Amino acid sequence: MTIKEAKFIKSSYKLEDLPKPVFPEFAFIGRSNVGKSSLINMLTNRKNLAKTSVKPGKTRAINHFLINNKWYLVDLPGYGYAKVSKQERNKWRKQIFEYFLNRPNLLNVFVLIDSRLDPQPIDIDFVNQLGFKQIPFSIVFTKIDKLSQNKVVSNIAKFKRELLKTWEELPPMFLTSAVTRQGRQELLDYIESLSQEFDSFGRKKIRT
Repeated sequence: MTIKEAKFIKSSYKLEDLPKPVFPEFAFIGRSNVGKSSLINMLTNRKNLAKTSVKPGKTRAINHFLINNKWYLVDLPGYGYAKVSKQERNKWRKQIFEYFLNRPNLLNVFVLIDSRLDPQPIDIDFVNQLGFKQIPFSIVFTKIDKLSQNKVVSNIAKFKRELLKTWEELPPMFLTSAVTRQGRQELLDYIESLSQEFDSFGRKKIRT
């Protein structure tokens, strides 16, 4: 896939304000400071398409970008920001899972994981909840340029071992760097292949 056009559509604070579900949709989410904005800008070849909030953890908007007039890229707020109250975090988490479960054109959720860190309980819990609710998702390891190759391999192996404590089969995984652009084409090709599951009437095709 080649991205020729990427434009901001709107920010929605309520699910009823989301754009009409006429295009296949792919959501990106991760802990605060995981590198999500940089990854989105790298994917779309835009410097400032996705902007980092001045106050991380405060913004709770769901941001829609239309790519090539064919599919939506959805930038979701980061989770796990310590200065947000537990009540506010739970409220936001509930809304996001309502979005995951009820958005008819959502084909995949990309969960971003910082490759520099050991498995974080908050990430493992989030991934397990997606699996429990049968929400299609993939894992994207970010910032792989920040470590040696051996360390990246080691950290990802730890994450896989942690997941295999509860998972029989692991979800698709991608290794990325916003600096070297590694993983860009693999992600775009994957999105393109999933888009074929969306028919001309705006419905997910049923797998057989």
